[in-house]
Amino acid sequence: MVTKNLSVSFKKKINKFNKSIEVDSDKSISQRCFIIGSICEGISIVDNILESEDILSTIRCLKKLNCKIERLQKGKYKIYGKGLGSYFCNQNTLLDFGNSGTATRLLGFGICSTNPNLKIKITGDKSLRKRSMYRIIKVMEKFGATFLPKNKFKLPITLISSAAPIGFKFHNGISSQIKSAVILGAINSFGKTQIIEKIKSRDHTEKILKHNSKTISVKKGKNNLIEINGKESLKPFKLSVPGDPSSASFYAALCLLNKNSNIILKKVHINPTRIGFFNIIKKHKGKIFFKNKKLIGNEIVADIHVKSSNIKPLKISKKFFVSCQDEFPLMFAISCLLPGISVFRGIEDLANKESNRIKEMGKILKQIGIKFIASKDEMRIYGNPYLKIKNKKINVSGIFDHRILMSAAILSLLTGINSKLRNFEQVGTSCPNFLSTIFKLGGRFEREN
Repeated sequence: MVTKNLSVSFKKKINKFNKSIEVDSDKSISQRCFIIGSICEGISIVDNILESEDILSTIRCLKKLNCKIERLQKGKYKIYGKGLGSYFCNQNTLLDFGNSGTATRLLGFGICSTNPNLKIKITGDKSLRKRSMYRIIKVMEKFGATFLPKNKFKLPITLISSAAPIGFKFHNGISSQIKSAVILGAINSFGKTQIIEKIKSRDHTEKILKHNSKTISVKKGKNNLIEINGKESLKPFKLSVPGDPSSASFYAALCLLNKNSNIILKKVHINPTRIGFFNIIKKHKGKIFFKNKKLIGNEIVADIHVKSSNIKPLKISKKFFVSCQDEFPLMFAISCLLPGISVFRGIEDLANKESNRIKEMGKILKQIGIKFIASKDEMRIYGNPYLKIKNKKINVSGIFDHRILMSAAILSLLTGINSKLRNFEQVGTSCPNFLSTIFKLGGRFEREN
């Protein structure tokens, strides 16, 4: 059971360390395993599942849709798929997705829009109810789904599934969640759906579905062309979920800016759509090495070796956004300690995450005396590697955003600035072992309920 209203205080700078650790399993892949497995024909078995709050919310919602899921042991599950269009429930059944934007879009809006005879109410926690669902609603309406009340784009929202969904051509922007929702909605639609993707976003949905070669094809070129053949049955699968590169980036950052430190992050997947943080840091003189590469379940997995580094100020253009959007708060944090001006462009989508991440990180930077200039789509941070910590404090409260809280924790550990981070239980949505891993690395903190 998750502790509510958890406050965590950091008061000491972390000492040097030389460690080898395993990070939390990948959240994106874990969620997709359950969602896709539920519409396969037969039993799928997945191992090393991330048992975070977002995943548990996904499981609860699937069970309300009459899906059977069995926990065999910690991290290992059987998913009893009943095939396409097999979801059913009483009218106006409430699906509460908690903090999970991914499950809301892929399952609540994606599959449910084209599953026959569904009328459900979709909601989430306080943070999720603040986020706009405009783009996903407008796309799923193309399948014929109805959303009530009309012209309302924040949860709670009632969905009435399409009686006769038909495939269409869709030009995706940068959102992997909307792309995946279209793919999953298309599977139960008549005819062919085409997705044209100018900027390649994370492709875990496509990789899992490649077990079903008749269902999906991806043609690579200047633009990716993804074709989904509707009404093709899906085969069950077996999969072991690798480590999450987004979670790994926080421990990497702690090592990079901590003198005389080394870390090995074991068995992390290095999907090119997910390792923008590591590629950016390498480009700016960070000592990062991918070793022991192997293919596991269509994903490349490696041990990531990281060493203390003299990193140059970060210069990040819009083209990198898709591959490291979850790590921008972390990069804002470490930029505080780099010698020069770091510039982040094309970041407007950060305003519609679990919080407005530009605004919330700006509050933290202001507290510690770091100069920055922020606009709708750009952040400039004037780093100070000789930052004086006397009389400085970091206080974060009322923010239900795991990435903001984790970034503040890393900044505190690197500087020794006293911090009090409230609602820290939110970190459990993606990285439930964050505090225990920090402790293994030598970081010390105090917990208060």
